[in-house]
Amino acid sequence: MSKRPYLVIALLVLLAALLANCAAPPAAPADTTTADTPMAPDTGSESEETAMEFKMAALFPGVITDADYNTLGYIGTTETGKNLGIETAYSESVPVPDVERAMREYIDDGYNIIFTHGGQFVNQTLTMAQEFPDVYFIAEGDAPIDNPPPNVWVIDRNFHTGFYGVGALAALISESGKIGYLGGLTLPFSNAEVHAMQQAIDDLGLDVELKPVWVGDFNDPTKARELADAMIAEDIDVIAGSLNLGMLGVFEAAKSSTQPVWITAKYTDKSSFAPDQYVSSLLYDFAGPLQAIVGNIMAGESGGYYPLGFDTGVSLQEPQHVSDEVKAQVDEITAKLISGEIEVIKNTDPIE
Repeated sequence: MSKRPYLVIALLVLLAALLANCAAPPAAPADTTTADTPMAPDTGSESEETAMEFKMAALFPGVITDADYNTLGYIGTTETGKNLGIETAYSESVPVPDVERAMREYIDDGYNIIFTHGGQFVNQTLTMAQEFPDVYFIAEGDAPIDNPPPNVWVIDRNFHTGFYGVGALAALISESGKIGYLGGLTLPFSNAEVHAMQQAIDDLGLDVELKPVWVGDFNDPTKARELADAMIAEDIDVIAGSLNLGMLGVFEAAKSSTQPVWITAKYTDKSSFAPDQYVSSLLYDFAGPLQAIVGNIMAGESGGYYPLGFDTGVSLQEPQHVSDEVKAQVDEITAKLISGEIEVIKNTDPIE
């Protein structure tokens, strides 16, 4: 059989296909969007487009579930990311020798805002800031830093300011005239807390004795319990704790006491641990300060100084188990601290 008819038919089909392609419009590009790569919302907002350029990583010295200092840093980080629309990440339980390595890894992954939550990380943070001038760093300390790199924000925790209020409250409610301070380590900020408590007692003109004791560890409940028991045996009826997990031991001592003992804490509300002995806590908020600082970074302010105080991230929880008169006095003192009428001296000298 001749193959000519089949050849003619093939040529006609090919010609028809060529004519169809010439007449048809260009094909639309394929839609590459998937559930894993969502389209960015078109808000038309320049600030939101700018926010997408920033990624913040936080490093914590302890676990984020401690319901204490590290939890506050985690909340501050996640709230800042959510409210400003930037990606965040974190590492917990970072030892001091490993903090530089952890920062480098985040920088290699494209994170350009690094937040180190802890005064023990200050020196390493300053070193990294000098090495990476295009990355922004947020450090925490207990005093302004002389001539920091221009890409560093310093959060001054100003613990002494808050402990002026704690000292005033403790002195006002003590019936024995003896109050105690139970700290972790004899660090400069801890010395300043004790001096601030003594300043409050002196300013009030009360005949109250303040006894400071240090556990040697912020997270040792057993040792803290022993020292709190010893304080109570000396007729100290108000103990101001400046501890982390060690506060558990302080609460146990107060609950076991045959005489009334009142406890104040630090960082978070810890009333659930000893409802009948708990008076108040010096509450800290890092979400507000962090959001303000990161907002400034996004607006072009690469570095600066952010002091914490009763008007910026610190509050004295409303006292429990006290009279309305004491509450009114504490409110008045807080108002004077905010207005500057009361100036708390930051004295870091060792306690004699």
